[in-house]
Amino acid sequence: MKTTIIVAIMIASTLLLSHKPLVSLPTITAEKAEIKSFGKPDEVREFPKGRVEVIKVGGATIGRATFQPGWKWSESVQPLVKTKSCEAPHYQYHISGEVVVLMDDGTKIHCKPGDVSLLPMGHDAWVVGTEPAVVVDFQGMVDYAKMKKN
Repeated sequence: MKTTIIVAIMIASTLLLSHKPLVSLPTITAEKAEIKSFGKPDEVREFPKGRVEVIKVGGATIGRATFQPGWKWSESVQPLVKTKSCEAPHYQYHISGEVVVLMDDGTKIHCKPGDVSLLPMGHDAWVVGTEPAVVVDFQGMVDYAKMKKN
């Protein structure tokens, strides 16, 4: 039994030490403090039934997205970006409302207030219910909902 526990600890340690995270956030190397507000975003992108306010702080691009009831990525954003599915990877905190995400591989998740979701490229999403969905995204807003030129 003792040997089994020691082997399990060694395997777990090896896996944890060799794990490469899917998302890496920028290392803070600034020499002075910085503060930004979504009340005065650096950029605002609007699209049918939604908008994204973008701020750039500490070398990172962070977006606050508001999706109204009835919003669906494939109807509101896909015509702008002209891709089969959303190609932006997301690492986001869900503030309010509910969003269902359907990954290209068929995986379906239901995100609610207080959830943190990690979504790789290749998905559709839509608001469920009557409350607007608001998310803060720490990864996928650099080019999100930017019109693609032909």
